[in-house]
Amino acid sequence: MTRVLLAVSGSDHWTLADGTKHPCGYWPEELAVPHEIFRAAGFEIVAATPGGVPPTADEAGFSAAVNGGSEEPGRRFRAYLDRIAAELNTPVDLDTADAADYDLVFVPGGHGPMEDLARSERFGALVAAFTAADKPVAAVCHGPAAFLPARDRSGAWLFAGRGVTGFSNEEEAAMGFADKAPWLLEDRLTAGGARYEQSGAVFGPHVVSDGNLHTGQNPASSAPLAERLVELRAGARVG
Repeated sequence: MTRVLLAVSGSDHWTLADGTKHPCGYWPEELAVPHEIFRAAGFEIVAATPGGVPPTADEAGFSAAVNGGSEEPGRRFRAYLDRIAAELNTPVDLDTADAADYDLVFVPGGHGPMEDLARSERFGALVAAFTAADKPVAAVCHGPAAFLPARDRSGAWLFAGRGVTGFSNEEEAAMGFADKAPWLLEDRLTAGGARYEQSGAVFGPHVVSDGNLHTGQNPASSAPLAERLVELRAGARVG
């Protein structure tokens, strides 16, 4: 059975450029949708956060405003998260996770990872261990920020030269945070030497795979990214 390490931000805020703490956490769709797809595929899912703290869902992710003007998606995400609440409320400590115990790692987005995982050398070392074992590392939306601390033996960023995507500057501007952010994900990925790619349409789904690195651009990319990982594992089992 495929065992997934669901690496979730433990932060309930994102510190903006002016020092304001913006309430956030993980983005509901980006956890609920992949979790449901992985579970349907028969994967074992282990939720983990830094320090083992219960993660916080960004309430904005349940609103109609970010779900095409409809209340239904938010209600659906909340209902699913409620069903797995016991699992999410008792996560393992991500800081003690061992890549040998899992087949892949998946990072949901939301602004939370920009606050903690993006600065976690421990998580960076864990991502490097997954990569050394040629195991998939995957993240969606702001989740790829969690890969920024991953370094190779020379100290260089592990994913320099790789194709990658993540929440774009244009999307951040559309959400009203581009001018408030201490840094932008697209800029950091590009500055690190990645070959950043994005959808032709703002908020359109886009998934990029390059070696063991698999990334989705935005909430709409959650399902296609999870489905790609399921297909990848199915191929590995057949092989």
